[in-house]
Amino acid sequence: MTISSSLNASVAGLSSNATRLATISDNIANSATYGYKRALTDFHSMVISSGEGTYSAGGVRTTSTRLIDQSGSLVSTKNSTDIAVRGRGMIPVTSEAAVNIENGDKPLLLATTGSFRTDDQGYLRSPAGMILMGWPAEADGVVPTYPRDSVDGLEPVRINSNQSAGEATTRVNLAVNLPATSTEAGSTDGDETLSIEYFDNLGKSENLVINFTPTVPAAGDPDSNEWTMTIADSAQGSTIVGEYTLTFDDTRGSGGTLLSVANVSGGAYDTTTGQFTVNVAGGPMTFDIGSPGETTGVTQLSDAFAPVAISKNGTPVGSLTSIEVDENGFLRASFDIGINRVLYQIPMVDVPNVNGLEALDRQAYRITPESGSFFLWDAGDGPTGDIVGFAREESATDVAGELTQLIQTQRAYSSNAKVIQTVDEMLQETTNIKR
Repeated sequence: MTISSSLNASVAGLSSNATRLATISDNIANSATYGYKRALTDFHSMVISSGEGTYSAGGVRTTSTRLIDQSGSLVSTKNSTDIAVRGRGMIPVTSEAAVNIENGDKPLLLATTGSFRTDDQGYLRSPAGMILMGWPAEADGVVPTYPRDSVDGLEPVRINSNQSAGEATTRVNLAVNLPATSTEAGSTDGDETLSIEYFDNLGKSENLVINFTPTVPAAGDPDSNEWTMTIADSAQGSTIVGEYTLTFDDTRGSGGTLLSVANVSGGAYDTTTGQFTVNVAGGPMTFDIGSPGETTGVTQLSDAFAPVAISKNGTPVGSLTSIEVDENGFLRASFDIGINRVLYQIPMVDVPNVNGLEALDRQAYRITPESGSFFLWDAGDGPTGDIVGFAREESATDVAGELTQLIQTQRAYSSNAKVIQTVDEMLQETTNIKR
């Protein structure tokens, strides 16, 4: 009966608008929730086939969707491990409960923002109980190659706030001027000695003693312009680890620069790079003394011995001072000795259908068949955006828009209620016909 279909359609309208009211109320309630994605209720008409000259109301039904692909604006914070995704993609997280079980099973959950701080066990944990996941780096800060279509390799990010770090010295750049007068016939100037501190693999301080011995020609012979350089390592009981014969050019225009280097012991000298390698107690160490003809390395000029410039890598042991995540997802630790080291890489997780993810509480999401399979990208690579530190993503709720929809929903609900009241009056009139 047509009048009955009107009643049923209006009841469906009441139910549908109540559903829309629920999503609006949820959006407004979470207008200050970081990382919240607004929910949307869509209406769909239902059509019932009618005969010619008649019409039956089919009513309406609703579908509710979480608009995960709509992002809120980013706001800056003062916490270095407050992070937010700028663009497409999500960061991997897992639940605190899964980590505490310690059975090896860490379910992959996704988030777009989080305020992470170290807890009592060192895990980077958000107030909602989400723990950040990442790929651990090797001791030298290099992140190995991990599978991109699997969670294998991902582990909860754990920071030891008391950890220390140092860097071994592996390279020395040497710019020294040797006195040309020392290689003249009859010179009595003698050797020149230079001591250089370096740090071994355990952060201990050691010394390399570099000795320059001039070749003094006999009386009446021309200047030799030749020196013997020896390198002794204190970590090996002052054992000589390298010996080289340096010959300098005395021609006009190139006078004082290296002419040739011959190795007696130690690694071979490379004329292209101006380098050679010796083996100290902790492993190989490269020396750069300049190429032949260059004025920036070891030279022989005038009558004074002068260490012009000595630079090297390596540092003593230092304590952790801070951590932060850069735009490419590398979590770096800074130490009070001025170095920083990569501890983890936070990948970006992407799926074909972001809105197909299952929304969980605490602004977390889970992979579903509707979302499609995931892939782990480097932040800022491929289709994904980058990671912003010292930032949070605000709620995607537009309060003004939600209030406008609230008015529309209230009017629609009242209108459906009015139709039900009208149908009731019409049915009453129908029953009065019998009187």
